[in-house]
Amino acid sequence: MATSRVRCSLHVSEQLDLRGRGLSAVPSEVWQARGLRSLALGRNPLGTIPDAVGSLTSVTALYLDETGLERLPDAVGRLRELRILDIAHNRLSALPAGIGQLSALEVLYLGDNRFDALPEEVRPLRALAYLGVADNRLERLPDWIGELEALIELYLRGNPLAALPESMADLRALRSLDLRETAIAALPDWLAELPALQRLDLRWNGFLLDPPPVVERLRARGCVVWL
Repeated sequence: MATSRVRCSLHVSEQLDLRGRGLSAVPSEVWQARGLRSLALGRNPLGTIPDAVGSLTSVTALYLDETGLERLPDAVGRLRELRILDIAHNRLSALPAGIGQLSALEVLYLGDNRFDALPEEVRPLRALAYLGVADNRLERLPDWIGELEALIELYLRGNPLAALPESMADLRALRSLDLRETAIAALPDWLAELPALQRLDLRWNGFLLDPPPVVERLRARGCVVWL
């Protein structure tokens, strides 16, 4: 069994990388590593993560991508030092309430899951600088997204979004906005007023033959725009 083979050679330090080991369960020693700062479990067919993950209160980076997750335990909310959470490429359609307790979280990967809407649990994450929600099922964004004022990078590629909420005009720190392969047919004028915006990706949206005026305004002030 893959779990047993890893247990024999497991040496836990501040960083533990168990990606791609064929694990069907996480070795119990991992949950006892109180000084662990970074834990990478991606690309293993785990299916579930136990509540014991909440014991790793020193962890600042947790990678659970491509692990077959359909749900995330609420115990993740006890990881108050967490700065990076990668739960992309899974089968998630909701987040536990505990996510909203991760006040230090700066990077959140939610791409390639089954979200129909941006989870309300993201709303309290005011330290969030990077939000990746590509390749989900989002048809609209909530008005509260404008409250995430620390956002620097926002990736929305591959969602059936038809429009952007005006509240995004409050994202004054936003530097990079990825809108590739969405259903957006028009761009709001306020995009040109985002003072920090440096990169706007609009490829595969049908804007190539008739770029909206806001594109030229952005380019005139040095923003790179891909059509």
